[in-house]
Amino acid sequence: MFTLSILLAGISLLIWIVLAFFRGGFWQLRAFDNGRADEAPPRWPSVAAVVPARNEAETIEGCVKGLIGQEYSGEFRIFVVDDHSEDGTATLARDAAESAGGTGRVSILQAVELQPGWTGKLWALEQGIGAAGASAPEYFWFTDADIVHAPDTLRRLLARAEGQKLDLASLMVQLQAKTIPERLLIPAFLYFFLKLYPPKWIADAKSKTAGAAGGCILLRREALERIGGIAAIRREVIDDCALARAVKYSGGSIWMGLTRKSVSLRGYSTFGEIRDLIARTAFTQLGYSVLLLLGTLAGMVATYVLPVVLAFDAQPLVWRVSLAAWTMMTLTYLPTVRFYRLSPLWAPLLPLAALFYSYATWLSAMRYWMGQGGQWKGRAQASVKAG
Repeated sequence: MFTLSILLAGISLLIWIVLAFFRGGFWQLRAFDNGRADEAPPRWPSVAAVVPARNEAETIEGCVKGLIGQEYSGEFRIFVVDDHSEDGTATLARDAAESAGGTGRVSILQAVELQPGWTGKLWALEQGIGAAGASAPEYFWFTDADIVHAPDTLRRLLARAEGQKLDLASLMVQLQAKTIPERLLIPAFLYFFLKLYPPKWIADAKSKTAGAAGGCILLRREALERIGGIAAIRREVIDDCALARAVKYSGGSIWMGLTRKSVSLRGYSTFGEIRDLIARTAFTQLGYSVLLLLGTLAGMVATYVLPVVLAFDAQPLVWRVSLAAWTMMTLTYLPTVRFYRLSPLWAPLLPLAALFYSYATWLSAMRYWMGQGGQWKGRAQASVKAG
């Protein structure tokens, strides 16, 4: 029994050594925080913002006003695509544009019926791109309807894209972390995402890793045309990473960073709401593979649960090795906790969040098999029945 315990403790510690030192420094948030300003380009390119919106009455006003308030010197148009909302989203968006004095720059579009073979968000983006394409913007800015951007967001993104010759630049905006469920689980959401898609590897042309944050993506029009338009990824549920992958694999340069200045207005007051957020794409991330599902769950236990359980083992060598693994886990998670301006006391609780994410991942698979996978705004976009 002792031999097995020390073996498991040693495996967990080895995992954390690899994650801490050989995973692109994903946990070192300062390395890719978009806090600094890049040098302004000689000319500010034209940009079209496309906002897919479906039942976003609670947030669309802040989103539209934030876009109108962008301090950008180049040509800038905004296209809000109302995807069959039932809560007056389009009217609220129009009123927000009028009250902010931006009616001349904002177009409110009504999406046509969802076509077979498309996910809802991408179909809305396709129509916004089509409407904006008449003016041939040099960049598209895809942003979610529940995000309020700081006034300098577009300027900073453009300066980085032009200065570094990027085809795609993306920002992970700050999510809400006010309620108890949010404080326990939302920082972990960022941590796990960065572990899957280390920004250093994303920016490395030699690495196959490609990722983006769908709430804020700046995309060069030429790069979009090169991959065959948004239709090239029309079936994708994890559309942001699929877009980044298509751009990078076509020879484009991509980058992803973080920002505290642009924030999501969407709050999660219950554990169930965050569970559904995770379950929407977790099994899709695993390619709907049972083997990967089982391997992932086993890996989560070995990485996050065993160090805690074995830290209370009676054998000194076992608990010391396990405590070392738990300590490394906590120290790598601490920068993310600080990013959300939370107490450091939340950092040792990452194993609890990992257990919750494991449960949500299993639930994601169950929903897929039951024909309810990829739930987004009342639509099941990934399931056995959907093909």
